[in-house]
Parts: sequence; C-alpha cells; structure tokens
Amino acid sequence: MAEFVPVAGAEDVGEGEIRAFEVRKTKVAVAKVGGTFYAFNDACTHLQCSLAEGDLEEVTVICPCHGSEFDVRSGEVLRGPAREPVETYETRLEGGGLEIKL
Repeated sequence: MAEFVPVAGAEDVGEGEIRAFEVRKTKVAVAKVGGTFYAFNDACTHLQCSLAEGDLEEVTVICPCHGSEFDVRSGEVLRGPAREPVETYETRLEGGGLEIKL
C-alpha cells in the first residue's frame, strides 16, 4: 500500500528547478513550479535518461537525451519519441519537509 515518505526539505528544490532523489530504491525527480511541488519518476520512458538533468519550461520537462517532453503535473507525453507517460507521485509538505506518496 502506498504511503507518504520523506524526500527532502522544502527548501531543497527552488522555484523553476528539478532535483533528483532516491526514495526507497526509486529515482524520483521533483520540480517546483508556481510554488507547487510535482514528483515523477526520474527515468524517461523512451531510453531511461534522467529527466532531472533535462530542462524545465513552466510545467514541461524536456528529456536531455532525445527531447521527449512530459507534463510534470500528469506525466503525460507532450512530444515524443517517448510514447508512455512517466509515473507521477502525490506530494505534500509536512513539518517543513517534502513527502511523496510511494
């Protein structure tokens, strides 16, 4: 059963940034857009490149390897070559820390 687990301090991810964290053996990317945190699997569904190493343009993360684009809010593919969405995780702030449901 999924439960909220700590990822980082709320101050560890700045506005307009993406950071990668390992949580329970899962590589998770966390982006902060408009004051809201979004968490998603760090591996692009095309060839597993790290999305945290890509660019963030508003709510779109662009894979650094082949340019696939995903919506950080839903994981939806906006532009290929990736065909499958990335998994997203619910986030919450708890006691100054960021947690995700994993």
